[in-house]
Amino acid sequence: MINITDINTKEEPYSSFFKVYKKALSSNQKSIEAICISSLNKTSNEVESRMVNLKYITNDEWIFFTNYNSEKAKNFKYHSQVSALFFWESINAQIRIKATIRKSPIEISDKHFAIRSKDKNALAYISCQSKKITSLSSLEQKHKQLLKQKDLTIIRPDYWGGYSFTPYYFEFWHGHDARLNRREVYEFSEGKWENYFLQP
Repeated sequence: MINITDINTKEEPYSSFFKVYKKALSSNQKSIEAICISSLNKTSNEVESRMVNLKYITNDEWIFFTNYNSEKAKNFKYHSQVSALFFWESINAQIRIKATIRKSPIEISDKHFAIRSKDKNALAYISCQSKKITSLSSLEQKHKQLLKQKDLTIIRPDYWGGYSFTPYYFEFWHGHDARLNRREVYEFSEGKWENYFLQP
């Protein structure tokens, strides 16, 4: 599940998101928090995508967590615009989002790190995400050794934390058997949300 707080669920486009989210949740959608984030790698001039788990929506901040030295973090640093995509098969719906991204406040990262399991935090502590390794077994061994330490307390490393993205574009896509797909868009322009539809 996604922790959703302090947003006006009666105001568009958040009202539409909340309705679709609740419908998918009641339909027992697996991995409902999974979201595909696409970003631009300026070095290779390629678009790169990966799945992350969206943990929080607070006001207009949509928050997930990762290693700040990862390849995606480098992409975010040099090009702060991203695209995000939910697909909820249980209700045949997808939500496309365009957004600007930035590092989350330290307090948010500290708070989330404190409630994670030791297994996950130990991996965050030892992993140089996206870097080549000689073998997977060596990383697994390092992870096990850290967890074996008595009275283990892992403080959040500076290189791990949250990213917050603020949407400026939503497309709510609802599939239809005859391909008459419903595509409703909300786009933030000149201080307000513009609402329109797209052809299937």
